[in-house]
Amino acid sequence: MPTRARTSRTFTISFPPKLADQVERIAAAEDRTISELFREVFRVYRAQRALAALDGLVEDAQKLGSSGYGPEDIDGLVDEVRSERLVSK
Repeated sequence: MPTRARTSRTFTISFPPKLADQVERIAAAEDRTISELFREVFRVYRAQRALAALDGLVEDAQKLGSSGYGPEDIDGLVDEVRSERLVSK
């Protein structure tokens, strides 16, 4: 019988006792496993990092004098990206 590839990886982390107690209490209060809680925590962390990176790009664009894009720019930008993809193939 063929073996199935593992669909998850295991990580071992450690916490000071007081923080570990908080983790367990929150997981129990939300009726989640600790793994589910940490998956959600990581998703939020990743989203916050992406937002911070985007904020940095907006800030850089503003320093360069760019007022940003508006809804009226969408069609042109889509056409531009599509044409770049055709050229790079």
